[in-house]
Amino acid sequence: MIAKEKDFADLRKAGKMLAHVLRELVVMTKVGVTTAELDLAAERMIKEFDAVPVFLGYKPEGSPTPYPASLCVSINDEVVHGIPHETVVIQDGDVVSLDLGLSYNGYFVDAARTVAVGEVDSAAQLLLIATKEALDAAIKAAKVGGYTGDIGAATVEVATKYKLGIVEDLGGHAVGRAVHEKPFIANDGVAGEGDKLLEGHVLAIEPMLCEGRGAIILDRDQWTYRMEDGKRAAHFEDTVILTKNGPEILTR
Repeated sequence: MIAKEKDFADLRKAGKMLAHVLRELVVMTKVGVTTAELDLAAERMIKEFDAVPVFLGYKPEGSPTPYPASLCVSINDEVVHGIPHETVVIQDGDVVSLDLGLSYNGYFVDAARTVAVGEVDSAAQLLLIATKEALDAAIKAAKVGGYTGDIGAATVEVATKYKLGIVEDLGGHAVGRAVHEKPFIANDGVAGEGDKLLEGHVLAIEPMLCEGRGAIILDRDQWTYRMEDGKRAAHFEDTVILTKNGPEILTR
């Protein structure tokens, strides 16, 4: 969608709701908590806002089954779309990605945070610092009149600075009236290339960095993407509106 002024109020409300839920989930993400507990909490909080958890039952083209939860919880070598389960218990030292989307009055927003649980090593701390920095740089690069490649190029610059890999084949996307809209935003973009960025574009910008090579594999559950080399990854995401004065972040 191309957002107009009439759309901004509901998009902002949706973004504040999602930011609140993610803040609460980050606090809950502790040793001994199951990923199913996090999922149930996310669904409950979203519904308390009279909003809709949009990942629950989502079935994109090519997926054999609908996604069975409201929240994606991906741990360590898992990158995205980890399915919560009552048998998956968060451990000391885990790197946990929380990815969540909701809709309010028909407007969709999407965001993610990665949490270092308990005593994590310095490499994990660096991975999270770098990925968050990549998100901030990517958002700053999202300017009206620019290109999707500018966003990815900003991610590449930060990954190179920290000597980290970029997760292959996954990236950001437009959002607003659906869970995923075009254009796709590759995290390994080239400045000046890709789709033109327009005033009113609503974008979910989501850099994913990793400790090793960027290759991923799809797990047997047909949803969870893991790093092929078994090393850890991190994922941060915010939804923004592109305005003539720069990107407005909705989900913080």
